[in-house]
Parts: sequence; C-alpha cells; structure tokens
Amino acid sequence: MPPQPSAIAPPPGNRIDSLTTELKAEKYLKQPRQHECGELANYPEGGWRAWGVVVGSWCALFGSVSFMNSIGTFQAYLLRHQLRDYTPFTVGWIFGVYNGLTFLLGFQSGPIFDARGPRELIAGGGVLTVLYLMLLGVCDRYWHFMLVFGIVGGLSLSLVFAPAIAIVAHYFDKRRGLATGIASSGGAVGGIVFPLMLESLFATVGFAWATRVAGFVCVAAFALALALIHPRFPPKPVMWSTIRPDLMVFRHAALVLTSLGVFFLEWGLFIPFSYLASYTLDHGSSPRFSYMLLSLLNAGGLFGRWISGYFADKIGRFNMLIVTVLGSFFAVLGIWLPASSNQAALVVFALVFGFFSGGNVSLAPVCISQLCTLAAYGRYYSTAYTLVSLR
Repeated sequence: MPPQPSAIAPPPGNRIDSLTTELKAEKYLKQPRQHECGELANYPEGGWRAWGVVVGSWCALFGSVSFMNSIGTFQAYLLRHQLRDYTPFTVGWIFGVYNGLTFLLGFQSGPIFDARGPRELIAGGGVLTVLYLMLLGVCDRYWHFMLVFGIVGGLSLSLVFAPAIAIVAHYFDKRRGLATGIASSGGAVGGIVFPLMLESLFATVGFAWATRVAGFVCVAAFALALALIHPRFPPKPVMWSTIRPDLMVFRHAALVLTSLGVFFLEWGLFIPFSYLASYTLDHGSSPRFSYMLLSLLNAGGLFGRWISGYFADKIGRFNMLIVTVLGSFFAVLGIWLPASSNQAALVVFALVFGFFSGGNVSLAPVCISQLCTLAAYGRYYSTAYTLVSLR
C-alpha cells in the first residue's frame, strides 16, 4: 500500500531550509526593536536615571496637581470670606473653569511633549503656578479669582500634567503601573499637605501670605523636578506638523471607548474632591474637620496609587482599573449617601473613596499607553483627556 501524502518525509534540503528560517525568526524576535523615536525600545525598567525621572515627576505633580486635589479647601474658605455674597454654584464655576482648562488645553501639550520632551512644558507650567499663587493674595473680587485661579491656574496645570505622567512611560514598560503610581502620588501627598498647611496659615498669617507660602513651596518642587527629569529621546524640530493636535487618533475604537470611560471616571471624582469640604460645613462640622477630610481623601489616594499600580502590572492594567472604579462606586453609594452628617462615616468614606479613586487617577493614563506607540503617547493621553474638560 503506497504511503499517504502526509507520511511522505520532506527532502533533506527542505528540512534544512525550514530549520534555517526558524533560527532566523527566533534571532529576530530576540533582537531589541527599533523605536519610532530612533532609540531601541528596550526599557531601562530601573536604575538611577529612570527612578530619578519618577522622583522628578513626583515633584512636578506635587507642585501642580496638589491644588486640584485641594480645590475644596479654597472653595470652602472663599465662600466664608471674599466671596461670601455668592452662591456655591457661582463660586464653583471658578474651579470648574480651572478643571476644564487643565484638560482642554492639555490637548496641545501632549503633541509638544512627543516632539520636544517634558522640560520646556514643565518649566512653563511651574512659572505660571508660582505666578497665580502669588497673585491670589491680592484678589478680592469674583472676576479676580476667575482670572487668576480659573484661567491662569488651569493653563499652568495643563502644561504639567501630561508630560509629568507621560515621561515615566519612556523608562518603564513591565513596571509602568507601579512607576506611574509612585509618580502620581506626588499630587496625593500635596493634597494632604496643602489643605492642612493652608488651614493653619489662613488663621495665623491670613489668606495672602498663606498662598504666597504655597508658592514658595512650589518653587522648590519645580526646581527639583527640572533637575531630575531628563528626556530619553532627542527632540524633534519645532514644526507645526510635529506639534499639532491630532483628532484622528479617535479613529481607533478602543481609544474612543477608553476616553469615554475616563470622562465618566473623572466626572465622578470631581464631586467629592470639590464639594466634600463645603458639604460637611453645611452639615455643621468645623472648618478644621472639613479640611482634614480632604487630607484623608488624599491619604487614601496615596496608598491607592501605589498598591493598584503594583497589582495592575500583575493582573492587567484594565482589569485593575475595573476594580478601582467599582470600589469608588460602592464607596459613594454605600458609605457617603447613608452617612449624612455622621463624622465617623465621613472619615471612612474619605479613606475608602480616596484609596480607590487614587487607583483610577494613576491607572487611566497607563491604560491609554497600551493603545498606542510610545512616540505618540503624549498625543493620545492628552487628547483622550480633552473629553474630560466637557464634564
């Protein structure tokens, strides 16, 4: 009986050719890939320079995002002093403009980061941050606060938040969740320090010098950031083609869905951070307790960023983000809504919601980084967050 075709052995020459092809493929896969930026795409994943960048990003976010996390402190104080004749809704517009401009104007800072690196943007944002904090002390009318805090403050943060987060991804891949969580915890630490510091300074030296002291702290923070943050890739020439925003990134369905998820995620985070302090004041709590709750929110967020980042690298970034979003959801429905004026329950809510919301903040950009090349990360990240400005 003749052998079946499948049983016919290939000629020796064919076996040698097949083996040669397999060896070439294996050798190719083991070689580091050439990155779009012109550098090999093998990530340092550690070392003095890489961890120095993480510390520098931490300092930049400490000097900028801290005030977004401390909005409730300013709102509660202004409603009882300079802007006491205005409703909470009207005063809230100042901080709404601040948040909106932060993400809307970041639409441009992402492409500039991809082309030029982080240092120029962070330096510009640092100058504007110190400027608006110094000017806050002379504000006494509604439009003063809208111009200084809402517009100048929003512009300053828009220059910092995207490059300070995105630069970490240039040095880490497998440990990106943890590294980004550590860097983003700078904003959480500032959210602990500044409400308590401002509450004490408001009572001792007044509003003007309290904000000036905060400005001097930011000078030191940004100086350290610029000393430690170094771009990994050489800058590109400044041309409109290299720095223009690109809405075509929304051609990718995965980015559209992720951006919508980030939009609703940030919408949910905005309410407790902005209104928890004034909420507790309206329910009869002391100003000191109200400011303490904001610090507890950020204390929970500090650990949430680190822990969620660590586990995200183990079980998947999107998987961990689902866990933190659900945790935030149940903290609001299960703790805050039934709490009313119960101070113990409000403390528990601040810690639990802070923990899970901290994970949301640090994991969202890491998830976005999985949807694009490293060379386009700043563009994708800032464009996705542009939707957040509409909330």
